[in-house]
Amino acid sequence: MKKLAVLLAAGLALPGCSTILNNLPGVYSLDIEQGNIIDQSMVDQLRPNMTKRQVLYIMGSPMLADAFHERRWDYLYSEQPSGEDRVQKRISLFFNGENLMGVQGDFRPSSLPVVKESTETSVDLPKRELDRSMWEKISGMFSDEPDTLPRRTGAANSTDAKPEPAAAEKGKEIVEEDVEQ
Repeated sequence: MKKLAVLLAAGLALPGCSTILNNLPGVYSLDIEQGNIIDQSMVDQLRPNMTKRQVLYIMGSPMLADAFHERRWDYLYSEQPSGEDRVQKRISLFFNGENLMGVQGDFRPSSLPVVKESTETSVDLPKRELDRSMWEKISGMFSDEPDTLPRRTGAANSTDAKPEPAAAEKGKEIVEEDVEQ
């Protein structure tokens, strides 16, 4: 009789303990998420006759791919925020061969076209003027020859600049000038 009374008291007290334990101040409860994360923006991108590959890109791999129902992919998502009641969402996609045929579940695709704004930004950088490339600098450190490579400057790249004669031709010009005098 005493055992029955103890079991009865424990059976009545345990449900009350869980309510007390869940509402204690300062006790942290984890947010538990399971399955494929599904939101309305993902489902809005689905369109009839999309290939399985396109659907995989948008939705990810299905949670359930049944061998007996190869034409159906099931996506399940459940979350339990901070020990509250669990919320479960589900969507089933039906295929005809390789193309999406239908959607069934807690979400409905939008009939409006999806406009997804780009998060990318482009930056225009000014052109860099380099005297010499890194390879030219490194190879110049180990050679005994004088620096014969023309430096890259704005004037060297312009069409107005005169090309400089080779070193042998410079010598000829100097000799010819001395002879003329």
